[in-house]
This record gives sequence, structure tokens and C-alpha cells, in this order.
Amino acid sequence: MNGFTITKSCALQMDHEDPLRGFGRRFYIPQNTIYMDGNSLGLLPRAAETSLLHTLNEWKTLGIRGWLDGEPPWFYLAERLGAMAAPLVGAAPEEVIATGTTTVNIHALISSFYQPQGKKRKIIADELDFPTDIYAIKSQLALRGMDAHTDLELIPSADGRCLDEERIIACMNEETALVFLPSVLYRSGQLLDLARLVRAAHDRGIPIGFDCAHSAGAVPHHFDQWGVDFAVWCGYKYLNGGPGCCAFLYVNRNYFALQPMLSGWFGNVKERQFDMRLDFEPQHSAGGWQISSPGILGSSTLLGALGIHAEAGMEAIRSKSLLLTSYFIYLADQLLAEAPYSFRIGTPREPQRRGGHIALEREEEAWRICEALKVRGVVPDFRPPNIIRIAPVALYNTFAEVWRVVQHLREIMDREEYKKFSQQRKAIS
Repeated sequence: MNGFTITKSCALQMDHEDPLRGFGRRFYIPQNTIYMDGNSLGLLPRAAETSLLHTLNEWKTLGIRGWLDGEPPWFYLAERLGAMAAPLVGAAPEEVIATGTTTVNIHALISSFYQPQGKKRKIIADELDFPTDIYAIKSQLALRGMDAHTDLELIPSADGRCLDEERIIACMNEETALVFLPSVLYRSGQLLDLARLVRAAHDRGIPIGFDCAHSAGAVPHHFDQWGVDFAVWCGYKYLNGGPGCCAFLYVNRNYFALQPMLSGWFGNVKERQFDMRLDFEPQHSAGGWQISSPGILGSSTLLGALGIHAEAGMEAIRSKSLLLTSYFIYLADQLLAEAPYSFRIGTPREPQRRGGHIALEREEEAWRICEALKVRGVVPDFRPPNIIRIAPVALYNTFAEVWRVVQHLREIMDREEYKKFSQQRKAIS
């Protein structure tokens, strides 16, 4: 596989040849840490710190004048960030806006795109989805007087890890009003074939949207080319915007005339926003789905963070990401599969079916092994029932770090270090 060997020299050679090798210096990496959790919270880019301090200084020196005199003007920051993020997902600038949070944006878009008529009333989602997506869908159904038991169809998984696109498509029928799915499954890291699913949905006259929180910034997307109707994603995972920073939403230009059903004043036509009229006049762009004023300080970090993505390029990021995860799979197969280690890979091995992280499974003690890794300075995360998620991020992780993580796992098992830890999971895992 890619000419890998189990020697450390192989990792060092790949780091030497890495075209993105200089980008790691642009991030604050916690001391004595191998950070493998960028799929939950990306590290702080130095440029993001600079842009945050710049905006903080504008608040200090300009006060309210920052809304128009800031650089960029705060009043147009959401549009500026949307335009910066648009190339990452293959969209036009006016089709992407930085706003809200992922869950709020799911509510905002489903409330508009879910238009049941007659027997066409079901929403298709999946049983492996991140819970917030399902909570939002069930809430939207309840608000319409629908019954989630009959009007929400959750596609089952045959193995508890992955979804079968053929099975999803088979469920799209004359009763389906909307399809909403993840681009990458948060546990297993499976990447769905978005283009195929869009074609199938549109052939049946069904709108389809995606939660791309686990793919935006790690996997190139082509929303316009594929015909995606709408999408959401956060800004704090692979985009490195910081904890709780604003999210993004995408609306295909074909729907700019669609009425946003969760209206708020910041979605109003900007030139008339301060006319203070009580009749909502939505922007004919993704901006029409904004609800509230943006959090300027919390959004400003993305000005610096997204600039790094633009410089590195999504194709180069994806190429290195796949090489990193392929290397980890190889090492796990060679060094961690046999007893007493007994780890297995729960992520699809085909590169085109894989996002940016690896699900490392173990039938027993996965939680305590994850805790032992953290004591050794390795930061992964855990997802029940038995998954240690390893996310080597192309912009700041190295092949040598991947090699060292595998050595740490072997030593933890050889020395039974995991037995020192409680079996009780923490509030955040």
C-alpha cells in the first residue's frame, strides 16, 4: 500500500517530501502533544489569533463605528466569510453565508425545504447520524403536526458502522418529501457518495441536503456541480475557527426566491435592514437564511483560519489527508491487528469512501486505552461503544506523529497501562 514500511525512517521520508510540511508552524500545538482530535476541535492558527486581536482592537478603538469602518466592516463580515468558504465546497460566494450554529442552521433550512404535500411527507435520514441532526428533524416534524414514528425514515446500517447508498436510494419514493444526510459519518468516518445521492434524489423530484461538519475543510466538495440543494457545516473542526465559532450554510442559487421560514432581521435585504420595517424582505442569497446579528469576535478568527486553507488548497489538503489515514491503516494492520493488541479498522479502506479520520475499534477497553493515550500526550477522542477516533489533520500533523501513535498503542497494551483508569466515561469524551 503506497510503498509503506513499518520503520520510522519511512515516516520521516514522507514528512521530508510533504508539500504542506511548513504549515504546521502556523498553528499553536500544545507542548509535548500529538494532537489527533482536529475532527472535533481544530488547533489555533496564528493567523486566527491575529485576526481576533485585530477585531478586538477595532471594538476598543472604533466602538459602534466598527460596523461600517472595520476592516472588513462588521456589517458585511458574514458575507466576507461565506465568500472565503465557498471555494472549499464548490459554491458561488453568494450561496454561502457564515451564520448561527450547525443545529440552528439545520432548523432554518429544513423549515424552508421541507414542504409536505399529500402522501409526500417523509423525511429520510439515517440511524448513524449525529444526534443533533435527528433532534432538529424531529422538532421540525412536531412543529408541522407530523409524527416522527411515521414521517421520519431512518436508513438502517447493516454493520453498525456504514451506510449503503443503494439502500438509501431504494427508500426514496413517492412518499419522500426531503432527504437530509451527513457527508461523513461521525463515528466510522465513511464518506458518502454525495453526487450519486443528489442525482438519485433529483431523478425522483426530491430535495436533498447534507450536514458536512465532518468533511468541510478536509474533503473537497462540488456542491454546484453536483446540484446539492442545501448544506450546513461548522467552523471549528477542520476549519480551525475555535470553540463555538459560527457555522456556515449553503443554499443553491435555484432557491434564492424560497421564503426562509425562520426569519430574522439580519436575513433582510441589507440596504433596507435599518429601515426598521415590520415586513421581512429576505436577501436573495444564502444570506436570507441569517437569523440574528453575527457574533463578530467569535467569527473574526475565521478570517485568518480560512486564509490558510486558501493558500494550501483543498486538493493538496485532501491528498495528504488520504496519505496520512492510509499510512495509519497500514501500520494498524501490521502492528495492532493481532492479539494481544486486537484492534481493527472500522473506517472504509477505499480512499474515495473515507473522510478525514479513522475509527480504531477494539472489542474491550477502548475507553480506558483512549485515556491512557492522553496521559502519554496523544489527544484522540472516544465514541461509544468502542471507537477511538484518530484524526491526523493535513495542515499540522506529520507522518512521524502517526507512527508514534501506533507505537504508543503497542506500549500501552504491552504494559497494560489502561488498567490504571476508571471505566466511567467523563462528561466530554
